[in-house]
Amino acid sequence: MRYSGVVQEGSKRARELGYPTINIVLDDTNVSGVYIALVRIGSEEYKAAAFADPKRKLLEAYLLDTSTDLYGREAEIELLKHVRDTEIFGDDELLKAAIEDDVKSVREYFHI
Repeated sequence: MRYSGVVQEGSKRARELGYPTINIVLDDTNVSGVYIALVRIGSEEYKAAAFADPKRKLLEAYLLDTSTDLYGREAEIELLKHVRDTEIFGDDELLKAAIEDDVKSVREYFHI
């Protein structure tokens, strides 16, 4: 599944947790949860952990090993493999631990 859109500024919640994301609008209500993904912006390709939230109409991706400012750029996010369903966490430490596990899954998938 591939989704395209202009990278928008979000609430910066993920950045506060140490995992800054790019965000595009998601109009597909059939996709939800955490995915292993590839993100293409221009001629660049990034490996990523992506979170699809149809309730907020948001697809966000944490790009591994980059800190490039991509606001306003056209991005394509390809969801390759579902990792887990959406969960609600009791506190930030539990959420950060889950994101860390998600990133580990991405690294294992790509052998990096």
